[in-house]
Amino acid sequence: MADPSSYRPRPGEIPDSPGVYRFRDEHRRVIYVGKAKSLRQRLANYFQDLANLHPRTRTMVTTAASVEWTVVSTEVEALQLEYSWIKEYDPRFNVKYRDDKSYPYLAVTMNEEFPRVQVMRGHKKKGVRYFGPYGHAWAIRDTVDLLLRVFPVRTCSTGVFKNAARTGRPCLLGYIGKCSAPCVGRITPDDHWDLADEFCDFMAGRTGTYLRRLERQMADAAEEMEYERAARLRDDIGALKKAMEKSAVVLADATDADLIAVAEDELEAAVQIFHVRGGRVRGQRGWVTDKVEEITTGALVEHALQQLYGEESGDAVPKEVLVPALPDPVEPVQQWLTERRGSGVSLRIPQRGDKKALMETVQRNAQQALVLHKTKRASDLTTRSRALEEIAEALDLDSAPLRIECYDISHLQGDDVVASMVVFEDGLARKSEYRRFQIKGFEGQDDVRSMHEVITRRFRRYLAEKEKTGEWADGEGLTDGDQHANGAGAEDDGAALTDGPALKDDDGRPKRFAYPPQLVVVDGGQPQVAAAQRALDELGIDDIAVCGLAKRLEEVWLPREDDPVVLPRTSEGLYLLQRVRDEAHRFAITYQRAKRAKRFRSSPLDDVPGLGETRKQALIKHFGSVKKLRSATIDQICEVPGIGRKTAETVAAALAGATPAAPAVNTATGEIMDDDDGAPETTADAPGEPVPAGTPDERRGQER
Repeated sequence: MADPSSYRPRPGEIPDSPGVYRFRDEHRRVIYVGKAKSLRQRLANYFQDLANLHPRTRTMVTTAASVEWTVVSTEVEALQLEYSWIKEYDPRFNVKYRDDKSYPYLAVTMNEEFPRVQVMRGHKKKGVRYFGPYGHAWAIRDTVDLLLRVFPVRTCSTGVFKNAARTGRPCLLGYIGKCSAPCVGRITPDDHWDLADEFCDFMAGRTGTYLRRLERQMADAAEEMEYERAARLRDDIGALKKAMEKSAVVLADATDADLIAVAEDELEAAVQIFHVRGGRVRGQRGWVTDKVEEITTGALVEHALQQLYGEESGDAVPKEVLVPALPDPVEPVQQWLTERRGSGVSLRIPQRGDKKALMETVQRNAQQALVLHKTKRASDLTTRSRALEEIAEALDLDSAPLRIECYDISHLQGDDVVASMVVFEDGLARKSEYRRFQIKGFEGQDDVRSMHEVITRRFRRYLAEKEKTGEWADGEGLTDGDQHANGAGAEDDGAALTDGPALKDDDGRPKRFAYPPQLVVVDGGQPQVAAAQRALDELGIDDIAVCGLAKRLEEVWLPREDDPVVLPRTSEGLYLLQRVRDEAHRFAITYQRAKRAKRFRSSPLDDVPGLGETRKQALIKHFGSVKKLRSATIDQICEVPGIGRKTAETVAAALAGATPAAPAVNTATGEIMDDDDGAPETTADAPGEPVPAGTPDERRGQER
């Protein structure tokens, strides 16, 4: 725990101007970002008597080890820079709005030749028009199903669309009139695009035009005694009205607005947003946040606005935003919204009428969301705290292990040996910091030696990053051999990690191995624990605790102890260690299986230079298998369309030097089958995965 006075800037050093400031911890990790109209006045509030600070603010300033700031010219620039840094550094003490799910949108891909209507989640894409968000995906599908009678826009995937175009037969929706079938040329690209544009106009709230047009067409058809067409138009009108009833009119003046309400207590706050377009509620979403410091409702609203519109532009930012309290000051926020929209945005508190009544409804939703969240999370917060305390007590740690790293080794009978590293912070998985390793120091199966290698590589990388930040003087901490071996062979999302550039002074983003855990957990018993501890001892690291969790009796093993620590079966600490261990096992075995599948799908033809996928498939199709291709002459290979003599010679030479594939095994009888027995050799176009001999139970025992 740091003393804030140890890093407090000297009097007169902080400028009295707008800017953005960052607090960093002892590892140079950014833990808090804030903005201020006057940096001097704002930062002075953090360096007062600790007893006068909000409890969470007190925790932040005692966790921090330094503070720095950047001066800007206007408060709008400060707002923009604050948002950018929060997105970049993800500071642990900043307000974070937690979605309980990814909300689905109704999306129309207007950036394609034939626009498609579909359900989309996640980040928004350029050229796609979005409507929502909706509470449930089925609500979108129900609406689309009704509207396809009137706007038969394409809804099929790219694969289905291309297959229909190839065969000349549309899908079922094309036959029943719910798709205009552009795949088979029933409608031109321009007409289909116009149809999708009309669909978007209707979803945007411009419904009266289409209803009046359909009613006029229905009357004309009835007058001309075309009763079947009139009946179909009547049903279309009914479908449109039914779709409109799903979102009743809440604002009579067809307003486009977002309404934001906040329900809060001393520790947490819930935010609810209603998206109103054309006077109708088109979407609803909500977040919950921890109140890291003493913060006003206006400041919560400001953070919510950043979350909502930080990545938006144009019509995605409505003309009117209604809030329960205004940020202080309000002018920079309003100017920022105006810049994002490209035209004026009104940010205000509703005072009377329909808008105030609707805001009360949004407020009730926020209050209910906060109550529900506390019901679900109260026991969870207490349980996680108790679990960390139990672990600290059982392992005789000085404090609760806020960051836990767990390692597991996975292989199949000694092949494809890999390892995983998973990270839990505050009792919750932090998947962005998971890492994977290939064991490259030796061949074969040796879990103890593998564990030693992985721990050594991981913490060599930590020591190297620590040295780069300047926390050590030159020459301390790492030997020359350590520096050269640092990080070799680790993998991040399938790509090998090599020594990256040094951490810059102003870079607080999480690096691969820059932050140490308080506790290292290994999947295994006494031998694995001893190997992990030996690796740390060899690196001179003595401030990180190590333990192992053995699967058989769920015993906790400690280094240099002959007897395990046995936690009660009802212990929350044991349950947390089990979750950490099981997550490491899942992550390791997933990676190991992916590597094995990739190896089995490989073919000797992959190494032939200049031979693409099309010609490989042509060779396999012509000869039936790689084995028969290997026995073919150069003249026979030249008979394959697209294969010249030079390519045939290259293929023959490559196959002559390649090791023949292992024979296929009949898993039911254990027999080895030849190609003539009907078992195709594993090739690029037949991606079967050979299965080890033995019963399913025996195979599960071989794979770990």
